[in-house]
Amino acid sequence: MENYNNTIELDAHPESIFSALTNGIPFWWTEMFEGSSNEQDKSFTVRFGEQIFKKFKVQELIPGKKAVWYVEDSLLNVPGLKNQKEWIGTTIIWEITESKSRTELHLTHVGLRPDIECYDICTDGWKQFTASLKLYLETGRGKPF
Repeated sequence: MENYNNTIELDAHPESIFSALTNGIPFWWTEMFEGSSNEQDKSFTVRFGEQIFKKFKVQELIPGKKAVWYVEDSLLNVPGLKNQKEWIGTTIIWEITESKSRTELHLTHVGLRPDIECYDICTDGWKQFTASLKLYLETGRGKPF
């Protein structure tokens, strides 16, 4: 089964995109952010109310090019979802590629596949928050949770 992938084109410099992924998470993903996302081997947590959280360990950072986060812990307390810890052990890979006119940001969520229970809910969430990231980078205002 294929992992979730999404590519967005941005009117932003690679360094700005990298900064949004390492220092700007509260401005586009969720304001409920704690920890450090700008240092390799450090951990950070994002929360979406009291029922949903994800704790990541920063595995790799290549300025202007790539960020990799490993999910150490997670709770998706969503009605009807039986396996509320499906994100644990998955990996989020952000890859930044500069072209002549725009910059591409490619997201791969390794382990988020169509055969897991939260796939539809989680891919909808990624679409919502990558759209917020695009807004943040292109207008200065995202729509974080």
